[in-house]
Amino acid sequence: MNILAIDSGLERTGWAVFKINSQTFHLIDYGCIITSKNIAIEQRCLAIFEQLKTIIYKYQPEKIIAEKLFFNINKKTVINIAQSQGILMILAGQFKIDIEFLTPLQIKQIITGNGRADKKAVRKMVEIEVKLDKSNIIDDTIDAIACGMAYYYQNRRSM
Repeated sequence: MNILAIDSGLERTGWAVFKINSQTFHLIDYGCIITSKNIAIEQRCLAIFEQLKTIIYKYQPEKIIAEKLFFNINKKTVINIAQSQGILMILAGQFKIDIEFLTPLQIKQIITGNGRADKKAVRKMVEIEVKLDKSNIIDDTIDAIACGMAYYYQNRRSM
């Protein structure tokens, strides 16, 4: 089964596509959709929508996994993430793809063994597990990969 893992954001939306089964997962592709603060919000939303739609067409995921919106951050960030997740939910509905959410605490706990781990610890575990080149992958993409990995580890026995 292919899954699409997402770290939602209006400025940066990290994404990762995995092929998973009960024995293993393979990271197929990953990236980040970046929109400029200098363009109108509706154009930024459209850009995210169009690029995610292209990814869905290309990889045909059966499930979307996203990091659940965490309300202990500033209000502007929450609004931006909510707008981006709205786009994701529309696409999930349009393509009839199940969507599941994992909390940041769940992802960190599953990936590092510590629900309060920092971004460096999560990055290190992701780089080790999927043997990534450490150089140029931005945090939003790492977070999407971690989200997909956490989903796999949490559900592999039931696949």
